[in-house]
Amino acid sequence: MRLGIIGAGHVGGTLGRLWESQGHDVRFGVRDPGSESGGGLNHSRTGNILDVAAFADVIVLAIPYGATAEVLKAIGPLSGKTVTDCTNPLLPDLSGLAIGTTTSAGEEVAKLLPDAKVVKSFNTLGYTNLANPTFNGEKASMFYCGDDAGAKLIVAELGNQLGFDMIDAGPLAQSRWLEAMAQLWISMAYKYGGSQRSAFRLLT
Repeated sequence: MRLGIIGAGHVGGTLGRLWESQGHDVRFGVRDPGSESGGGLNHSRTGNILDVAAFADVIVLAIPYGATAEVLKAIGPLSGKTVTDCTNPLLPDLSGLAIGTTTSAGEEVAKLLPDAKVVKSFNTLGYTNLANPTFNGEKASMFYCGDDAGAKLIVAELGNQLGFDMIDAGPLAQSRWLEAMAQLWISMAYKYGGSQRSAFRLLT
């Protein structure tokens, strides 16, 4: 599968390298390939966001939420493409969410890309856990939500390949609660006695 990772930071860089190891054709899109280090990535796989978006079957949005409107307007409509939104609308000091309960980053991304198939996922834990989502023999749960069944299946398979227990959380509006889960993870991991080596697990 051709995967375009928009953003080459901790989350985007980690996901891209992991999926490349699974045999996917991965490209990383950054604003200025000539001046950015790309997080130590091979520059032959790093290009401008327009070219990477055109190349990809599935686009992974892994940039700060505050940059999404500008970046997505530059990329264009992405008609018919699956867009996996990993962003969280965090306040600058990480003390809370800038939006929530009545909308979400996932829903706002979908408004900017009305002809794309937006799926929210890979946002509820720290990037350090993406490469090893197993805890004491148990797979971490990774939640995903969206309004297109086919796009959700693609994202679920990508998550399964990384070793997650993929959980369908429902329609895209459920992003409001997945983003709140991310804020809970951050507050516990960095402030309230939790650990960065932690994840959520749904038991049934």
